[in-house]
Amino acid sequence: MHALTLASFLFFTGLVAFITWRITRRDDHSSTSGYFLAGRTLTFPLIAGSLLMTNLSTEQMVGLNGAAFSDGLSVMAWEVVAVIALVALALFFLPRFLKSGIATLPQLLEIRFDKTTQLITNIIFLIAYAVILLPIILYSGAIGLQGMLDLQGLTGIESSTTLLWLTVWIVGIIGSVYALFGGLRTVAVSDTLNGVGLLIGGFVIVYFGLQAVSDGSGIMEGWNILKESDPDKLNSIGGADQQVPFFTLFTGVFLINLFYWSTNQQIIQRTFAAKNLAEGQKGVLLTGLFKLLGPLYLVLPGIIAYHLYADQGVRADEAYGHLVFNVLPPYLTGFFAAVMVGAILSSFNSALNSTTTIFSLGIYKGVLNKEATEEQVVKSGKVFGWIMAILTMIIAPLLAGQESLFGYLQKMNAIYFIPILAVVLVGLLTKRVPPMAAKIALIGGCLLIAAGYFVPPFTLLPQIMHEFHFVALVFVLLVAVMLIIGKVRPRETDWIQEHSGDVDLTPWKGAVPAGIVLVVLVIVMYISFAG
Repeated sequence: MHALTLASFLFFTGLVAFITWRITRRDDHSSTSGYFLAGRTLTFPLIAGSLLMTNLSTEQMVGLNGAAFSDGLSVMAWEVVAVIALVALALFFLPRFLKSGIATLPQLLEIRFDKTTQLITNIIFLIAYAVILLPIILYSGAIGLQGMLDLQGLTGIESSTTLLWLTVWIVGIIGSVYALFGGLRTVAVSDTLNGVGLLIGGFVIVYFGLQAVSDGSGIMEGWNILKESDPDKLNSIGGADQQVPFFTLFTGVFLINLFYWSTNQQIIQRTFAAKNLAEGQKGVLLTGLFKLLGPLYLVLPGIIAYHLYADQGVRADEAYGHLVFNVLPPYLTGFFAAVMVGAILSSFNSALNSTTTIFSLGIYKGVLNKEATEEQVVKSGKVFGWIMAILTMIIAPLLAGQESLFGYLQKMNAIYFIPILAVVLVGLLTKRVPPMAAKIALIGGCLLIAAGYFVPPFTLLPQIMHEFHFVALVFVLLVAVMLIIGKVRPRETDWIQEHSGDVDLTPWKGAVPAGIVLVVLVIVMYISFAG
């Protein structure tokens, strides 16, 4: 069994690497546009595949199914509300981003406010990616793989700590090679190939899981058994005692999704690389369509695992790996583990590519060496990337022992998501708010949310009103403060956004109708499963 699992794992991993190399081997990796923005050549299938796979990683496959194991269908909010954020990206944010021809979000804040605002945002992103995002991707990936491949049995290593460090370093080194030698197009192509595998694999898990529930009597019978035995788990409306209470969908959950999908450098960098606005909009809205399927493979397996293993003492974050290991045939376990490695690598190398882009273009060329050549800028990114990768591989194993990975990730993300979103929105929607307002909001917002999480007596606020309502309150406060400063100490002249001429801004004719259809489908989905 182990030999077959391992062979199929190695075959699929090697196949993706080979195809990616064949497609991208003649790409331009020496110029900043070629390395960081894929030469602005991405079409909608690559944008959608890359967006989906950058988002889909083990912190979701393992973490979101773990949350569903505990709370049921109400955690689908993280997938379904994302669709509304993607519609906002396609119709509102993307035309404005492409108009300025930017490679990083902080560059937009330099154009709108000033250089110091850009520098502060660059530093916030770099710290957040180094301490929060990259280590969680590697740690959750290592935990998921250990459960699926029975790595203790395969390697003979008894110590779980040694095994964790070993897995983190192997995956981290492979991901770094992809990101730092290949640039953004290599990341996008490997993402798309792995995306196809992950979608197929995700649905295969659901098929075998439902077969296990019905004891081989078919998937519809399995679904009916789930509905009868665990009706509470199939309610889309979250209760007050659950991780995502229903009313938080309109406050913190919506705002965190809006930042994640429309102003998060790791995600939106592949939309900056769009061939033109129409291709970008198609790619973003196609991603929205795929996100509607998310509850099927990111939430339902957790509910199936609860039905099958709730009485066996399985922990929530172990539920998904346990299900995969038990219901899949050995030859498919290896394939699925390979796809999972692809998902880990995809999120890791996308975040690493974004980190090097922010450092090279924002800090190295912007501050340290303003006269740097294209080659020097790309080289600085690669050197910084390796430093960041090694730091991440040291931090990741130290995360062992977190109760809910997904909950921890969303909570920590809000510290920097909310202030940056407030500044971007106010920047794009107003003409007179000055740079000082942006700096106060960025630094003050991060400090306020961190105080609410970690500094008594401020910690009482999130406890009284739920932390997602708390971060929404901070968002409203930051916007209000910026608007007041804009009234009291406005800019001397109106800010007018100029077209850089880098990208054709003709919108896709079907963008607005497609956006409306997606929003209607979200509402229908909630109503269908409201208990």
